[in-house]
Amino acid sequence: MKNSVSEQSFYIESEEDDEEKLYDKDENGNNSDSSYYSEDDKDDENRQQSKAGVNPSWPQSYRQSIDLYGSVPSPSINFLGPPSLSQLSSSFLSSTLIRRHTPEILPSLSKPLIIPEPEKPKEKGSSRYQLLSPTLSRKSSLRKAVLDKRASVANEISTTRQSTFGQAVINGMNVLCGVGILSTPYAVREGGWFGLSVLLIFAVLSFYTGILLRRCLDSQPGLETYPDIGQAAFGTTGRICISIILYVELYACCVEYIILEGDNLASLFPNAHLNLGVIELDSHHLFALIITIAVLPTVWLRDLSVLSYISAGGVIASILVVACLFWIGLVDEVGIHSKGTTLNLSTLPVAIGLYGFCYSGHAVFPNIYSSMEEPSQYPSVLLASFGICTVMYASAATMGYTMFGESTQSQFTLNMPQNLVASKIAVWTTVVNPFTKYALTISPVAMSLEELIPSRHAKSRTYSILIRTALVISTLVVGLSIPFFGLVSALIGSLLTMLVTLILPCACYLSILGEKLNSLQRAMCVFVIGVGVAASGLGTFSALSKIIERLR
Repeated sequence: MKNSVSEQSFYIESEEDDEEKLYDKDENGNNSDSSYYSEDDKDDENRQQSKAGVNPSWPQSYRQSIDLYGSVPSPSINFLGPPSLSQLSSSFLSSTLIRRHTPEILPSLSKPLIIPEPEKPKEKGSSRYQLLSPTLSRKSSLRKAVLDKRASVANEISTTRQSTFGQAVINGMNVLCGVGILSTPYAVREGGWFGLSVLLIFAVLSFYTGILLRRCLDSQPGLETYPDIGQAAFGTTGRICISIILYVELYACCVEYIILEGDNLASLFPNAHLNLGVIELDSHHLFALIITIAVLPTVWLRDLSVLSYISAGGVIASILVVACLFWIGLVDEVGIHSKGTTLNLSTLPVAIGLYGFCYSGHAVFPNIYSSMEEPSQYPSVLLASFGICTVMYASAATMGYTMFGESTQSQFTLNMPQNLVASKIAVWTTVVNPFTKYALTISPVAMSLEELIPSRHAKSRTYSILIRTALVISTLVVGLSIPFFGLVSALIGSLLTMLVTLILPCACYLSILGEKLNSLQRAMCVFVIGVGVAASGLGTFSALSKIIERLR
């Protein structure tokens, strides 16, 4: 079975390589005819890429990498689907995405491919086509067959791999309900009880901008991802800028994972240390290093489908951690010890960033919409995802702050009594969950950088391993340099999430559909942009100031 999967995953690649060899051989033998062939064949390939919805602009790997990061894989493909799909679903995906010259051949998971205009028949009297030799004609046919094969594979997967309403809701919750829930009690401590209204405001505005993303996707055929929207709104520059912002946000989340793992493992084993003579590592630095070494092999994997299944349990992990918090407070009788502060204006901007970080899922929403079996249910999916996650955020924030009061730390798991079974369950769940998500989170960043590898080295695994290793080591260095989970979360939420969640969706919407909007719609977009800019400015300045103050 493993051999058949391997053969299928490299089938298209081998056909392409054989065809390229034939082409190179003829180029040496007949230069004049080859020039005709290459020019005509390039036109054919461009038309085939257009059929498959391929966008040649960087990044080409965004769609597939974000699907792995933010989607729960469909069992109907891997286990219940036809043999061709069950073989292609993981190995084909993983073997083709790494190569720089491979375009995005999995353009959509539910929307129909762009219907090409019928080609005009070529005139029989054209001297250009009469000069083609039979050999070149066969080569052209071969290349066309390869391209048709790619398009048919894209078509097959596109029409079969669709998500139901329930699966789309789980995908949305899995993206939204992440490690940010651990900082919600700390956010209440920083902003006071009144700051919880900011959480509700961000939930409403984020839901609205999620709807705007859908309208942008529906405005033009072929738009499927956030970078596609950026390109439709602001050209190639918009696509590149939005992609960089999204990748920086993913990279920053990996830094948070390293800090989170180090903090929680250090709380379990506070006396752990390592003395190497010249270098002495305390428990936090030691566990951060151990976790980095442990996740490194998972980042090298080509096939991340197994991790994708495991990370889908992020929703269950979040529910379990919150349940443990309530159990400790109500059943284990840790009790309610603090009424808290109504409003804390001096540190409210930090709370704004923390609440904003809770809604950093817009990078994946276009992919969720494109993969839905019933796209008309997308608003209901957003409403369910945002509603359930907001209730969980507010519940954890309320219970955590009333239990721990002004001593609440940046992760409420650090406040839990270590002698209780529920505390151990919560902490170990917190440790395991980011470990499974790290590779899926950093892979989109790595794959985008691998696209920049020169074509002559595109098939070398060495460059891919070096890039991924460098990224992992850099997250360790940044995490140890700024080991402040709450403040880093506030910085990400203020600087990046406000852009991705509030500002850019409205800006793209105005740019793409501005002429068709009424005054109320324009005013609403301007209002949301204003809220995003104000929250971003205040939150970023406050978070940076506190980080610099702690580093001194």
